[in-house]
Amino acid sequence: MPPGLSATGVTHRYGSVTALDDVSVTIPAGTLLALVGESGSGKTSLLRCFNRMVEPAVGVIHVDGTDVRAIDAVSLRRRTGYVPQAGGLLPHWTIARNVALVPRLTGGVDADAAATAALERCGLPASRFGARFPHELSGGQRQRAALARALAASQEVLLLDESFSALDAISRHELLDVFLTLRREVAFTAVLVTHDLGEAAQLADTIAVMRAGRIEQHGTLAALRDAPATPYVAALLHRAQAAAQVLSSS
Repeated sequence: MPPGLSATGVTHRYGSVTALDDVSVTIPAGTLLALVGESGSGKTSLLRCFNRMVEPAVGVIHVDGTDVRAIDAVSLRRRTGYVPQAGGLLPHWTIARNVALVPRLTGGVDADAAATAALERCGLPASRFGARFPHELSGGQRQRAALARALAASQEVLLLDESFSALDAISRHELLDVFLTLRREVAFTAVLVTHDLGEAAQLADTIAVMRAGRIEQHGTLAALRDAPATPYVAALLHRAQAAAQVLSSS
C-alpha cells in the first residue's frame, strides 16, 4: 500500500498573516483528499507542508507514520509527485527529458524507459511527443507531461495544486479522465487543491473545506451535503449546486 499522510495541530504564519490555524487532517493510504476553499484559505500552504516546501511553525506532518522533519527534504520531494497549476516543466528540455528527471536523479531504474512508460500511461506516446519541447504542446498536453513526471519514479504520494484549473473545458475533461484511469491502475495517496467543488466530487474520496486557515468540515461529499457543519459549507454547496444546474440547463 502507498503511505498515508497526516497533519496534526499545524499552524503557520507569513509575517502577521495566519495561513494555517491548528489544522489536523488524516489521509488514509491510497485515498485522495481534496482541499476546497476560496483564495487565501490555506489550501496550498497545507499541501506544501507534505513535501516540506512549507515548514510549519507549530504541529507535525507525518508520511507513513514518519515525521517529515526526520526525512531529508530533497529525498522527500523526489519521492513525492508534485503537479503545480502551470505544470512546471523545464522549457529548454524535451518532454522525455523532463519526465525522466526524477528517475535519473534517484537511480536504480532505466530513466528513459520509466519516462516512456509514464508518458504512455498519461496518453502522450514518447514516439510522438518525447522529442518535443513544452512550448510545442497544448496546455492539456503539458499538464499530462507534468503528471507523467510526477509518477515516473513510482512516486506513492501525489500533490496536485490546481493542476486542472487553467485548462479549457475540453482539455480539462480529457485530463480528468486520464487521471481517473491512473487512479484505477496506479496505487498512490494524493492531495488535491481546487476551488471547484465539482472537480473535488469527481476525483476525491473525501473533501476538506477550508476557510481562513482552518478546516470547516472534512468528510465525503454525501456527508457534507447531508449535514453541513457551518453556514460557510452550506453556502459553498448551494453555490456549487446552482452552478451545476445552470450548466445542465444550458
